[in-house]
Amino acid sequence: MDRFTRIYTIVIALVIIGALVLWVGSAWKPGVWELNRLLESDPQLATYPYQFRVVSLDSGVATISTPRSFELPAIRFLEIIHPNLANKADNDPEVVAAQQTLIDHQKRAQGLILAQPQVESVRWELDTQWLAARGVYVSGSP
Repeated sequence: MDRFTRIYTIVIALVIIGALVLWVGSAWKPGVWELNRLLESDPQLATYPYQFRVVSLDSGVATISTPRSFELPAIRFLEIIHPNLANKADNDPEVVAAQQTLIDHQKRAQGLILAQPQVESVRWELDTQWLAARGVYVSGSP
């Protein structure tokens, strides 16, 4: 192997190794994994159709996915998990009960995460991927 080929091979190998290190570093989130295991192991949350999950943990701030936000009313999400709620009024007792159940589960997820010593606060992030997989697109979603 001539000198140019050897140097070229070494440079390419270093670039690949560097990219691999960056990729592993960005994917390595044991704190997030631990918090998600906590959410997954909770019997009340495990039975709910939407699985709340921690997306990131930065400087004590845990970002948790949610199926609702100001951009997407709760009823759009509720119609996905409870098709029988489609075309019902916002004040229909079934819709109100489903909204309360969503709120209760969201509060439970938040409480479990906030109870962890490494978490100081919670931020919510709309789960656009989950919604898009079900045919609901929100502006700014992938």
